[in-house]
Amino acid sequence: MTKKVKLSVNNIPITLDFFVHEYLEKVVGGIISSLNDTGDIERLELSIDNEGQVSIHLNDADVPLKEFPVELIKSTVEGMVAPLKGVEGVVNTVELTIES
Repeated sequence: MTKKVKLSVNNIPITLDFFVHEYLEKVVGGIISSLNDTGDIERLELSIDNEGQVSIHLNDADVPLKEFPVELIKSTVEGMVAPLKGVEGVVNTVELTIES
């Protein structure tokens, strides 16, 4: 079942076509499932702030992250969204929501 995916980059909502929607859902879902003590995604809020801090809120709970996963998630997500239509210049902030 396809989940609902919303993306904003630098506080600008990005329209997602089918491929990008599915790609973000699968890649980010895979990243989240690889973290300790995570389950199925009912609601995921992933954000990267302008200082490079990553926060993940999964199913009403914050997911604690150590330095390595933060760097891996940050670089992966920024790399995925940077070439998207509607993203201008450097990626400073990202807000990604996935929900059932």
